[in-house]
Amino acid sequence: MYYTNVTRVRGSWIVAALAALLVISPRTSQAQPAASQSLVSADWLQDHLTDPKVRVVFAGDREAYDRAHIPGARRLEHMETLGPNHHLLGGQALAPVLEKAGAADGVRIVLYGDSPMVVGWVYMAIASLGHAADVALLDGNLELWRSEGHAVSATPVTPAAGGVLTVRAASDVAVDASWVRGHLQSPDVRVLDVRTTDEWNGGHLPGATLILWQDLFADQRTRKFKSPDELRAVFTRAGVKPGQEVVTYCAVGMRASLMYWAALAAGLPARVYVGSFEDWQRDKANPIVR
Repeated sequence: MYYTNVTRVRGSWIVAALAALLVISPRTSQAQPAASQSLVSADWLQDHLTDPKVRVVFAGDREAYDRAHIPGARRLEHMETLGPNHHLLGGQALAPVLEKAGAADGVRIVLYGDSPMVVGWVYMAIASLGHAADVALLDGNLELWRSEGHAVSATPVTPAAGGVLTVRAASDVAVDASWVRGHLQSPDVRVLDVRTTDEWNGGHLPGATLILWQDLFADQRTRKFKSPDELRAVFTRAGVKPGQEVVTYCAVGMRASLMYWAALAAGLPARVYVGSFEDWQRDKANPIVR
């Protein structure tokens, strides 16, 4: 909150009163990023490629990376972030994986890749360590980057060394089956199923609404995202009401992670059920609508 047009201050008690009313939100591990922090343009990234506090990470397979990548980009294979059953590694095991890709305290990570779901998963992985405010997605893919006149490279970048990524508490990012089960009837939560229509018809969580990740893009070919207002409209059409928190799931958490990012970019509070439907259906006590 900022105060403008204050022309006169009479007495120290007025200053104290204003100070008491001024609310400054501290940057905590659980603070969700503003929409302006979660997406960067190609021009912004071009201007910051040599900034030591900005690091580019390609989330995807080596073949695509080796053909061409943004100069200076490191590569992260999302499989390195996984434990058994496609579950996300715990914080102490995950941090070194992300550090190797360039993540560190005080560094802003910009993610891009050839698969939106993989990029979304890596975003969620970094957010799960309490660094959501330090990571953003590039608006568009490498094709768009090139078409706008930006250079690419085929020179691999060696893994980072020496950076420390502190694991911070981030209970507002990922939830498990128990949490979801306990909130299925909550009027404050909207559960979104980020799968295909066929998957949905085969069984879904009670009260969930189907939402398609493809609807997040203004341009499918270049992966240019819709504006925050347009993204909010996507969620509104999916039944998200003012004041509700979004909880996303898919098959194993990747599409759900992309939709989690989109909810934050639209200014909505959100969490992601990382285990998603594969985890949910393992417990026969969990209800499924067919």
